[in-house]
Order: sequence, then C-alpha cells, then structure tokens
Amino acid sequence: MKDVLEELAAARRVMGKGSVPAGEAYTIEVRRRYDARIEDVWDALTSPERLRRWLKPVTGDLRPGGKFELDGGEHGEILRCEPPRLLKVSWLYGPDADAWPGTSEVEVRLAPGPADDTEFELIHAAVVEEPLFPTYGPGAGGVGWDLHLLALAQLLAGGETAEHEAVEKSPEGREFIRRSAAAWGEAHLAAGGEPEHVAAAVEATTRFYAPDPT
Repeated sequence: MKDVLEELAAARRVMGKGSVPAGEAYTIEVRRRYDARIEDVWDALTSPERLRRWLKPVTGDLRPGGKFELDGGEHGEILRCEPPRLLKVSWLYGPDADAWPGTSEVEVRLAPGPADDTEFELIHAAVVEEPLFPTYGPGAGGVGWDLHLLALAQLLAGGETAEHEAVEKSPEGREFIRRSAAAWGEAHLAAGGEPEHVAAAVEATTRFYAPDPT
C-alpha cells in the first residue's frame, strides 16, 4: 500500500485551459519522473504487447497518420510521433465519437533525466460538454490516468500490473482512488475552482470510480 501511495504522491497535477481543433478545451496535466531510461519508457508507450499491460489492448495502424482502437472503445489517430520524445494522438470515446472530431487529444512528452531516468508529462485536452465537468471536475479523466500511470510505473519497475477492476474493488485501490480524486480537487482549487463545487466534484468522482460495495 505504501508503494502505491508513493506513486500517487510522485506526480504533479495541473488543470488548465488550452485548445484543440474543435475549440477551447480544458486540460489536465500529469508530470512525474520514472526510474527507467527514456528508450524503455518510449517502448512501453508504443509497443502493443506492453501497452496492453498498463493501458489496454490496442489494435490498428500504429504509425503517424494511422488509426488505433483500444479494447475499452477509445480510439483515434496518431497525430505526431517523434521517438523517443513525443507522442500525440486524438482520443475519442464510444461509437458515436467520430461525429465530434478534434474534440480530445492526448500528448505525452519525454525527456532524459540526470540519472538514466525519464521526465514524463501527459497532457489531455478536451472539449467537455455539460454536465460532465460541473459534476466531476478534472478528476473525471484524471483519476483514470492516475490508475493507468500506476500500472505503467509497476510495469517499468518489472512488477506485475493489476487489472483496473481488481484495483477498484480492493481496499488499497479504493484508498488510491479516494486520494487521487482529492489530488485532482487540489489542482481544481489551484486553477480557481470554488471550494464548494470542488468538494462536490471530488465526492462524485470518488463514487464513480469506487462506488460503495453492495
């Protein structure tokens, strides 16, 4: 449990504003350092065999301009690929998402660290429709990315990665989710969110990712 929470604390989270082809967007950013060489981190981001172990199984044409699809229904196009430093993709959800092109993009930036480690930055920019953002705030996507990046850290450390469903049902996983939602609440406050609204969004996000056991 300590190692899991240390991974959560290793990241800096920022909420902001940006743009995507469809217009003004909310952004969530996660910045952290991985104790692995940049080539290894890049391989974990681009190898289908390793992607399925920390993200989801992926199929498609995995090269610039190619289209991909994840097992959970997320899909998009590879917009930029500059090994081993930058990967940018469009990131759409569900079977009807192609009706709203240019509304969501994910960019990952890598830089070599001073000790054969890697500086990692993920930026997810999206046009968010009502009532998603007012209800959940940045934790709507942020908690999901925290769960995936926990699995990436475990993979890079040579350990076993747990299925999200198993994590979300375990006491340790539920505590991770609770603290992740709270951390995104702090990022929301730092971006100017109203305390009452932020508190409600944190609670809603926690319930969504870790509903009360029945």
